[in-house]
Amino acid sequence: MNWLSLLLSSYVRSLAWKRIKRWVRESFPTVPTISTAELADQLEQPSAPPVLVDAREPEEFALSHLPNAYQAQTIAEVVQAGITRDMPVVVYCSIGYRSARFARSLNEVGYQATNLEGSIFEWANEGRPLVTNRNGQVVSTDKVHPYDTLWGLLLEPK
Repeated sequence: MNWLSLLLSSYVRSLAWKRIKRWVRESFPTVPTISTAELADQLEQPSAPPVLVDAREPEEFALSHLPNAYQAQTIAEVVQAGITRDMPVVVYCSIGYRSARFARSLNEVGYQATNLEGSIFEWANEGRPLVTNRNGQVVSTDKVHPYDTLWGLLLEPK
């Protein structure tokens, strides 16, 4: 790929991200959001970090997830994981739509849920840490499940 193609794909990806973030915020106006940079800062603080909930499908989570995240798609799974209503929760998915919908559901039953804007795709594009479980061990990875071919275009090529 030549430099012009790279520049154009980066520009198009940037425009797409702006539109997607606006779409998610407009679709779920009552759901608070947090940026990837803000979450990274919170996770580095010595105080209790927020609980991370990955709202993607189990096969997406299995390929990679944020360190210390729980995989849950229902309120019952959140309760089973021992996450209580007094714990701040950050929910993420691939781009932020599924997680915003789930965060709204959590908030409706009394949780303090925030949506990770840009979700795992933006987190990975910024080179932030991802992990997977391999042979019973948590190990670093740079792979991210693309969800599907179209949405996968939002991931920076490696």
